[in-house]
Amino acid sequence: MTLNIFFISITFKKHKESLQQAARNEMVEKLYEQNKERQLTMHHLL
Repeated sequence: MTLNIFFISITFKKHKESLQQAARNEMVEKLYEQNKERQLTMHHLL
């Protein structure tokens, strides 16, 4: 009888954003929210 046991270790490292990347992500989030609001107003008008 053979017993095979596998041990797997997964490590997640938190990636630090650069200042430029953080600013870009913030801008993308704002644009996403603006588009979402625009879609809702257009939907209500129909």
